[in-house]
Amino acid sequence: MMKNLFSLLLLIPFISISQTPCTGGMAGSYPCNGYDLQSHLDLTVLDASSGNDSWGWTDPLDGKEYAIMGVRNGTVFVDISDPVNPIYLGKLPTHSGNSTWRDIKVYNNHAFVVSEANNHGMQVFDLTRLRSVANPPVSFTEDAHFNGFGSAHNIVINEDTGYAYPVGTSSFNGGPWFINIQNPLNPVSEGGYSMDDYSHDAQVITYNGPDGDYTGREILIGSNETEVVIVDVTDKANPVNISSISYTNVGYTHQGWFTEDQRYFILGDEVDELDFGFNTRTVIFDFDDLDNPQFHFEYYGATEAIDHNGYVVGDKYFIANYRAGMRVFDISDIANQNINEIGYFDSYPNNNNANFDGAWSVFPYFGSGNIVISDINRGLFIVKSNEIDTTDPVAVCQDYTAKIAQNGQVIVSGSNIDGGSSDDSGFISYTVTPNVFDCSDIGSTISVTLTVTDPSGNSDSCTADVTIVDNLGPLLECLDNQSQEVDAGQTFYTLPDYVANGDITAVDNCTASVTISQDPIPGTQLTEGPHTITFETMDDEGNISSCSFDLTVVPELGIEDSYFSKGISIFPNPSKGALTITSKSENITSITIIDITGKRLHEINNLDVTQTTIDISTFSRGIYFINLNGKATKKVIKQ
Repeated sequence: MMKNLFSLLLLIPFISISQTPCTGGMAGSYPCNGYDLQSHLDLTVLDASSGNDSWGWTDPLDGKEYAIMGVRNGTVFVDISDPVNPIYLGKLPTHSGNSTWRDIKVYNNHAFVVSEANNHGMQVFDLTRLRSVANPPVSFTEDAHFNGFGSAHNIVINEDTGYAYPVGTSSFNGGPWFINIQNPLNPVSEGGYSMDDYSHDAQVITYNGPDGDYTGREILIGSNETEVVIVDVTDKANPVNISSISYTNVGYTHQGWFTEDQRYFILGDEVDELDFGFNTRTVIFDFDDLDNPQFHFEYYGATEAIDHNGYVVGDKYFIANYRAGMRVFDISDIANQNINEIGYFDSYPNNNNANFDGAWSVFPYFGSGNIVISDINRGLFIVKSNEIDTTDPVAVCQDYTAKIAQNGQVIVSGSNIDGGSSDDSGFISYTVTPNVFDCSDIGSTISVTLTVTDPSGNSDSCTADVTIVDNLGPLLECLDNQSQEVDAGQTFYTLPDYVANGDITAVDNCTASVTISQDPIPGTQLTEGPHTITFETMDDEGNISSCSFDLTVVPELGIEDSYFSKGISIFPNPSKGALTITSKSENITSITIIDITGKRLHEINNLDVTQTTIDISTFSRGIYFINLNGKATKKVIKQ
């Protein structure tokens, strides 16, 4: 009996609190209004001592939903496709040390994670790996890492452009980095922007608001400790400060979010409740004119709890309100300075005092209507509105051209063919049937069905034509630039057949075998000097790929010349500036530097040394050839 009881106790932390209706103001032990508790995963389940940020991912392949939550020792991933029975899939451990602060955003099926831990940088995790976790929970490894910065407080992503903006680093005065993540596994820094103050958090959008001067521009709104700053970051090499605005009784300008029409900006000041004794204060700005932002009004909540992260969905504003849990406001009449609290779920039932406990963040963007609350003290909550909705959404389709990817497939998602579907709830999930196509479908136009579903299960459908094309050329790999001696006893070098030798290869996503042409053709006799060798291939769809490398033909080295050449060392190579040339066989008498076009850039004569140093710092980045004594040629790389 005791043994069985002990086994049951071991299971208790792993048993989610099953769907618990909000009845009489309570969902079990949690105060609530309008939101039912779907399930709860305690920190003990997540093997963590505290929680922090949260985000979400919906798999475009099957529509399954996954919660992503930051914890002190890493990032956890939870399958919530059955929200009553969530599955803790595993954890991506922190890249360096543990930290109270961790932030996650998602782009192109990858999670990007930053932390205040020293030397953490930015972790990149391929979320499609969550599809096939055999024995959860597991310990994941990162798929890529960006180490351009050490710690960061937050990360912002504009999914329209494929740029990530870490903020709160030690660089750029705490302002945003500009990181190109269009290839998620190869993040590339494109600089950053030193803002007036440390940037604690931000939102970056492709602007389509009321100020026509900035339509289509990439606009960053920074919450910068004492003010809100608006910056045009379209040109990463030349970001432009548009304007800034502050407000009365500033505690700590923490985080804000645009309304969906990009007219009003809703801001949370994290410590004004502590500093001034307010109930939860929300500050609303009117950004009708980005050059001249205006204070609109302030809203005071029902409790004294501190506000933290807030997000907008349709006409609702969802805010993580620390000890008051998640609060939900109706912002449909924000233009007339009218906001009303219409619901809440309090994940911290002890009290609503102004302290740093309870709900850290909320993710309200799942199409199912499931909402994730990450709680510092109690872990992960999944809640859902209990509002009864009998109104069907409206499905609107648009035709789409789908491009076969490198893997020979293309997956059509709901967002591809959605032409403006809508629902009064603000939430829609998409299903496309059929949605997976391959090379055999190239050239076909296929009718697909888009089904849109709201959180209450109401749905509507429409059809669209999807045309399947392949516009990817074969992947063609070339050789590095190189030098070759003339044929023995000759004044020319006979060009080999690089394709037949297997030195040049090509693979295509759909064409099984492609031919490769070489120019000049194999057998061509090349004279001394630089030459460009070009290769071209084409797949069955007429997509062409080409590549080339530079070949420099140098004179034949005699026995003495070979001996001389083997005794030469050049260090460092590659180099940013100084090159030290050493000869162990004979003295160096002359030096000539040649670029890949054969142009002589520099000559030194009348030497008689075994070692010398030359400076190439003024040269452009690239490959150069150094000829010594007119008989030995060495390749060097200028970084």
